[in-house]
Amino acid sequence: MREFLRTEIADTVEYFDKAEFFPEENIRKFAQHGYMGIPIPLKYEGAELGEFGYGLAVQEIGKVCSSHGTIIGAHTGLCAVPIWLFGTDEQKKQYLNDLASGRKLGAFGLTEPGAGSDAANIKTTATKSGDHYLLNGTKQFITNGDRAETFVVFAANDLTLGAFGGISAFIVDRSFGGVSTAKVEKKMGIRASTTAQVVFQDCPVPNDNVLGSFGAGFLIALTALDGGRASLSAGAVGGCESALEIMIDWVKEHPRVRSLQSVQWMIADTAIDAHASRLVSYESLEEVGVYFDRLYRGEKIPRVEREAISRHTAMAKAFCSEAASRSLERAIQVLGAEGFIEGNGLERGYRDSVIAEIYEGTNDIQRLVIARDLISSGAGS
Repeated sequence: MREFLRTEIADTVEYFDKAEFFPEENIRKFAQHGYMGIPIPLKYEGAELGEFGYGLAVQEIGKVCSSHGTIIGAHTGLCAVPIWLFGTDEQKKQYLNDLASGRKLGAFGLTEPGAGSDAANIKTTATKSGDHYLLNGTKQFITNGDRAETFVVFAANDLTLGAFGGISAFIVDRSFGGVSTAKVEKKMGIRASTTAQVVFQDCPVPNDNVLGSFGAGFLIALTALDGGRASLSAGAVGGCESALEIMIDWVKEHPRVRSLQSVQWMIADTAIDAHASRLVSYESLEEVGVYFDRLYRGEKIPRVEREAISRHTAMAKAFCSEAASRSLERAIQVLGAEGFIEGNGLERGYRDSVIAEIYEGTNDIQRLVIARDLISSGAGS
C-alpha cells in the first residue's frame, strides 16, 4: 500500500483537493490493486486481511490523503462490512462481491438534517407496501452519496419503538429509483471526497433487502461505527506520522531551528503522540477484528462486551484524531511561514484533520460513550 500510494497516488492529491474533484481514476486504481475490500473474505472477492490489516492500510492512506481515506472508509467499513457481517447469503452474492472488488462504490446513510450524533432521532421512514418497503426521507453529509451505487440506509419502521426495535437497515441500490442527490457540499477539508445530501422519495426496497433482523438497524449502525472508529483512528495515526516526518526532514535542513529547545520539544511531543496513537489504535483494531469474526460466525455477543468494545473504539477515535490535529499544528509552527503555504502537505493535512474529530460521532459523543459505560460498569472493566 505504501509503495502504491507513493508511486501512483501521492503526486495527484494536491490537484484533486484544490479542484475539489472526486478522484475517480485513483479509486479505480485502488480497485485494480484489490484495496476496496481489504477486510472482506476472499470468497466475496475481498483480500481477507481482517480489521487489523485494513487499519494498517488506512494508516498508510492517512499519511498521504484523508480524502482518499474517507472514500475508502465509507465504502469498505460502513457499507461492505455491515453486509458481510449481517447480510444473507443471497444479499452477499448480489452486493458484496461488487463492493469488495470495487466494481461498485458504496455509501452509508444514517445522518440526517435533524439527527447527527443523535442517530436514534432519524425521521426517514420505511413503510410496508406489498412485497417491498417505501423509503422516504433525507440523509445529510453522506460520503460518496452522489457517486455510490449501493447504500446501507437506516430508516424508522416504527417511531414509537425507539432506537432498538424501531429502526431497520436496508440495502438500497440506486437503480431502484426514488434516490436523488439534492446537493453536494463545499467543505474546508477532505475536498476530493464528495459529501452529499441524498433524498429518498417513495424509494421501493424489496423485502429481501432488509439487512439483518427487522428492527435491528440501530445495533447494525453501532457495530459498523465501532469498526469505522477503529479504522479512523488508524488514519489519524498516519496523520501524526506524516507531521513528524515533515518536521524531522525540515529541521535537518535548518540547523539553527533544529538547535532550539522549543522545536525539539514539539518534535518529541509529536513522537509521543504518534507512538501512543499507534498503540491505542492497534489494540482497538485487534479487538474489533476478533469481534467481527465472532459476529460473522453467528455468535451472540453479550451486551456488556459490545459496550466495552464501543468504549474502546471511542477512546481510540477521540485520542488519535486529536493527536493528529495537535501534531499537524506543531509541524506548522516548526516550519513557520513555510508550513502555512500550500504544497507541502501540512496546509491540506491540517484542514483535513478537523473532520476526524467530528464525523463518525463527534469526540464529545465519544466522551459520553466512554463516561457512561465506565459509570455503569466500573473503572476496572
